[in-house]
Amino acid sequence: MREKLLSDQEALAVLKRIDSLYPGAKSELQWDSKFHLLCAVLMSAQTTDKMVNRVMPQFSEDFPTPQALVKAPIAKIEHDIKKIGLYHSKAKHLKATAQILVDKYDSQIPADKKKLMQLPGVGEKTANVVLAEGFGVPAIAVDTHVSRISKKFHIVPAKATPHEVEKRLEELLPKEEWIHTHHAMIRFGRYTMPARAKNPDPYSYLPPEK
Repeated sequence: MREKLLSDQEALAVLKRIDSLYPGAKSELQWDSKFHLLCAVLMSAQTTDKMVNRVMPQFSEDFPTPQALVKAPIAKIEHDIKKIGLYHSKAKHLKATAQILVDKYDSQIPADKKKLMQLPGVGEKTANVVLAEGFGVPAIAVDTHVSRISKKFHIVPAKATPHEVEKRLEELLPKEEWIHTHHAMIRFGRYTMPARAKNPDPYSYLPPEK
């Protein structure tokens, strides 16, 4: 039996109700430069923003620039980020990324999705977060929350890939709403309808329709 998906109008109505819960939704990652934003997002894979925020102050102090990170021994980078998951591989990615930034981009963060995705450990989600947060470029970063919510409400098929979720949401929403809506969806998935939520009806977690 084919899965029944919401129409464009129905899907938009769901997204607007989620939006209304979090009018001031924004990223919870803490950063002080585009370089540290890239590092923070790279570190956030398979761990929480809270855990990344705990290690970022020391990391930022020890490695203020890509050059400083390139010069650092892997052991020092690992020491600074050891509280987060997969810190061994993330330390290698951070150092390798910093080397590319120094060698190819004059230590600047490229405002280009394809170039960002060529950096070690940087996938489509990470690139979109850097573009949206660092450069204000409209983008939808599909994390586990955005993907799960899109599937729970049948905005996308249950087997949709993150890229397919991203493209569907981009089709539905005006560009100027991409950044805010994806942040609202993350908040909704993190705090209102988490994965452990017991009510199987996702609509029970939405505010009433106006």
